[in-house]
Amino acid sequence: MFEGMDLKNMGKMMEQMQEKATQMQKQSKQVQLTAKGGGGVIEVTANGMGEVIDMTIDDALLADKASLQLLLISTINEVLSMVEDNKKSQAMGMFGGLNPFGGNG
Repeated sequence: MFEGMDLKNMGKMMEQMQEKATQMQKQSKQVQLTAKGGGGVIEVTANGMGEVIDMTIDDALLADKASLQLLLISTINEVLSMVEDNKKSQAMGMFGGLNPFGGNG
C-alpha cells in the first residue's frame, strides 16, 4: 500500500503543507469576491475567508422589505458559493507542487 512512498521526506512535506496553508489563509484575507443581485440593485462583497466586508443596496429596495430580504439571501449565498470555489481552487494549487510518493511523478 505504501510502496514507493518516501517516508523520510514525510515530515518535510508536512511542514511545506503547513507553510502553504498559512500563506493561503493570509492571501484569502486579501481576495475580494463580489456578487450582484436583482440586476445590480444589491452588491455583496466577501473576502476569501467568507467574511462579508461590504454591501450596497439601492435605495429603491428599501420600501419593499420582502424583495430586499429575498435578494439579500440569494446574493449572500452566491458570494459564499464564490468563496468556496475560490478555496477549492487555492487548495488544488497548494497540492500542485507536492508529490507524496517521491520521484518525478
